Amino acid sequence: MRAGGDFSVSLGKTETVAAVIPLSEHWLPMSNLDLIVPPKDVGVFFCYKKPVNGVGGSWTYASMVSALKNGLAQALVSYYALAGEVVVNFTGEPEILCNNRGVDFIEAYADVELRDLNLYNPDDSIGAKLMPKKERGVLSVQVTELKCGGLLVSCVLDHRVADAYSANQFLVSWAEAAQSKPISLLPCLRRSLLNPRRPGSYHPSIESSYIPFPEWPPPNSSPSDYVISRIYYIPENQLSQLQSSATNTDIGKKRTKVEIFSAFLWKMVAECANVDKKIFKMGIVVDGRNRLCDGDDDDDKVKMMATYFGNVIAMAFAEKKRDELVEKPLSWVADEVHDYLKSNATKEHFLGLIDWVEVHRPGHVIANIFSNGSDDGPPFVVSSGRRFPVLKVDFGWGKPAFGSYYSLWVGPAGYVMPMPSPKGNGDWVVYMQLLKSQLNFIETHAAHIFRPITFDYLP
Repeated sequence: MRAGGDFSVSLGKTETVAAVIPLSEHWLPMSNLDLIVPPKDVGVFFCYKKPVNGVGGSWTYASMVSALKNGLAQALVSYYALAGEVVVNFTGEPEILCNNRGVDFIEAYADVELRDLNLYNPDDSIGAKLMPKKERGVLSVQVTELKCGGLLVSCVLDHRVADAYSANQFLVSWAEAAQSKPISLLPCLRRSLLNPRRPGSYHPSIESSYIPFPEWPPPNSSPSDYVISRIYYIPENQLSQLQSSATNTDIGKKRTKVEIFSAFLWKMVAECANVDKKIFKMGIVVDGRNRLCDGDDDDDKVKMMATYFGNVIAMAFAEKKRDELVEKPLSWVADEVHDYLKSNATKEHFLGLIDWVEVHRPGHVIANIFSNGSDDGPPFVVSSGRRFPVLKVDFGWGKPAFGSYYSLWVGPAGYVMPMPSPKGNGDWVVYMQLLKSQLNFIETHAAHIFRPITFDYLP
């Protein structure tokens, strides 16, 4: 029987883990690309089955916690920004005070077995009880022993400090340090890599994709139709069939699975909405690390951007009329998604965005996807987590049986992240935070694609 939220969690010891070799206190400014990120926390969690003695040693809960703490203290030497605090400077903008205050580390016990944990409905099981409550600092960690002897490691991170690419890099480094291995990829925190140009310039399209805004808007929900989270898996054969069915034979080019998936979801969201909603917006997060190095012969810069720690993301913003999304074939919608991505995934776009933010400092700016008109349908954002290193977050007692990101921030736009399955077989795990009506519609009309995560699916 799967447990929703009807299990108890006992909090145990709480301490602060700091870098074992602290740096001198200093300020680390936010880059212009950090300043366009919502002031929200994101969560990530990993489930581990009870270790098998003899495989990687004889592990107890106490020894696993010790390995996690020691590894964290070592990793924070390089990832010192995570041991600091986000503070507001005299201009009203956030900065990172690198003071080695440390990471709050919480130990807990949950009266539930992993097989009974409802991963499909993470709001009740994970978000409500197994995520740490971050009160200070940049990062918080909770390690929960399960009734079966398994373990759940969860983290909450300030998104303004790191995007998913950087968070993934840290998680792998933490796992390496926990096993007393050298960190394979040291982070680069050189903010000058993202300095604005002098003089700056940007394409007028950025003015429609990002807007100045005094404060972050509230979520688009009502008492009868509110935002919930669900986690599904999509079999690899369903992804391939979806991709093949949406190939535009006139063009002859196969769109990527992320493009097809985004197009399919865009159509579904439009179909389930009221007909009085005319315009539907979708945003796709684009990573700029490789784009900013296009045509660059500086090998050192390429290497530094590959390990840059912070936010190097932009929002590919798209909007279409409801009738077009509903009536046009999936291949047409996928071509539109491709074109939107293509125009936003260039070096010049990222350089222009950096310059545009500089013009509007100090002050809040947001992606247009978060500002909705009365005639607009509910918007959503797709952030590809295909680089999520679920099989590399091995702290010494084995690979995770499951892992996923989890959004703690209910904003004015839905949030969707596809990630690789822990099975390593080409399946996707998809975290979805959308309106309840949208998810009900998707489950009714695409149940063969979106399948609820259960314990039986785990490797």
